[in-house]
Amino acid sequence: MSEKQIVVTVGEQRLEVPTGTLVGEVAALVPELSQGSVVARVNNDIYGYQFPLTADSRIEFLDTRTEDGMRAYRASLVFLFVRAALEVIPGCTVHIKHALNNGLYGEFDHSQPVIEKDIRAIEERMHALVEEDIPFVRRIVPVEEAKRIYAEQGFADKVRLLEQQNGRDVVLYSFGWFHDSLRSVLVPSSGYLKHFRLRYYLPGFILEYPRRSNPTVIPEYVEQGKLFNEFFKAERWQDNLGIPDAASLNDCIRRGGFGDLVRVSEAYHENQIRDIAQLIAKDRDRLRLILIAGPSSSGKTTFAQRLKVQLRVCGLEPVAIGLDDYFVDRHLTPLDEEGKPDFEALEAIDLELFNEHLTKLIQGEEVEIPSFHFPTGTRQWTGTKLKVRPDQPIIIEGIHGLNDQLTKSIPKGRKFKIYVSALTNLNLDHHTRISTTDVRLIRRIVRDNQFRGHNAKATIERWPSVTRGERRHIFPFQESADVMFNSTLIYELAVLKPLVTPLLEEITPEDPQYGEARRLLRFLDYFVAVDDWSVIPCNSILQEFIGGSCFE
Repeated sequence: MSEKQIVVTVGEQRLEVPTGTLVGEVAALVPELSQGSVVARVNNDIYGYQFPLTADSRIEFLDTRTEDGMRAYRASLVFLFVRAALEVIPGCTVHIKHALNNGLYGEFDHSQPVIEKDIRAIEERMHALVEEDIPFVRRIVPVEEAKRIYAEQGFADKVRLLEQQNGRDVVLYSFGWFHDSLRSVLVPSSGYLKHFRLRYYLPGFILEYPRRSNPTVIPEYVEQGKLFNEFFKAERWQDNLGIPDAASLNDCIRRGGFGDLVRVSEAYHENQIRDIAQLIAKDRDRLRLILIAGPSSSGKTTFAQRLKVQLRVCGLEPVAIGLDDYFVDRHLTPLDEEGKPDFEALEAIDLELFNEHLTKLIQGEEVEIPSFHFPTGTRQWTGTKLKVRPDQPIIIEGIHGLNDQLTKSIPKGRKFKIYVSALTNLNLDHHTRISTTDVRLIRRIVRDNQFRGHNAKATIERWPSVTRGERRHIFPFQESADVMFNSTLIYELAVLKPLVTPLLEEITPEDPQYGEARRLLRFLDYFVAVDDWSVIPCNSILQEFIGGSCFE
């Protein structure tokens, strides 16, 4: 009996191939359409070359200039690194902690301190494995077999996570003798991983990789000491709670510890906000501007409201000025690369008028504040007057808050800059970090649906432009902040899961956003859901996204 044939469409080409044909085998049939690719979009989901095709499919091959391609490249680099580390330092445990600079920061558990020459040896071994061009082999195994394999390799954390997965089959990748799963598709083989750099960073390392904009070049290293310190504090906080990973969080919730976890986490946030307010109050005569910035869905609005409360406790009466009211008239808005109005550009704000008003206000003069009329795209004057006293610092929240060009007429010594972001430090397991960007995207999907009438498809579609603006206007200035506030809540994914899951499930295979929706759903599958959040206080950062905030 002849093999069943399926039809595969790549670009304008239609190919008949046997069922079970691998994506990589199709790539070999259309080299002109797959050159440089590392993964593929198959019927709008993302798969590696190792995936067998069992139905008619439309395929688009993706290289590392795409987000999905670079995600696979990063995950494959971690796979390569962990194997090399275990060969150079037998018996060590590798912890991939979080993103830092243009790479991933991690540490080792080992009987001896890891020093710089160990990192150099690991890097050399990685390059040797790249030269060997060893394939990443995908296979599906029963959960019990996966647990046995992990136990033999000493991965107790992965065994614990699998024990919560209700006996389902597991996707494993084999890389020679080494077996792992990073909850991501991988590139076809180690020979694809030519561009990386390993840096010793006491007490661990930074695994550096290229940017999508230039995927063959490792960017120049830039120190991010303040950001690293925030991640360090978050890790110590989680260690104190005894919740370093998803399995530990699930166990805590199943034991009935959710309410206590919420109370402790919220108290920790409140203490941090109180400390920031006291820092400002201590220098109340000098500090006149409080500038707050951070990436989308970091909880900046709620943070600003809670900071106002704490400043009032300290005897100050802060006032807020909205940057949106200082937009230039719409016909004067600068254009982006596609010729569309770039409302995120610094030049979209009337900097001269804004700085003129700030200098007058700080010196005690009354000014008339404009109001931007969005339907007509014009500035209007409605007679709103503002005058501030010496005990009234001015709070400004916006994408450009950390950029001194926004407030160029105000001396640096009169400003206090705060960077707010959800710096997630919870991991799925030792080798699989949780992306802070993914957590913010999940927050935004829920918020956009709750308050803006947008479905998940629309939010995911806009997300690349949102993150592009963050890379341009926020991240380059984050180290200039006087303080950083980490808005992540260790329990939040358990609360967000039941809210975001039905929204993601509405996205169909016909939608271009289907692959991203499936990726997020697979990620959320590792978390226990909590659907009763009455214990969450009304001033929580999380209420900004799920609804019920007392600041609305």
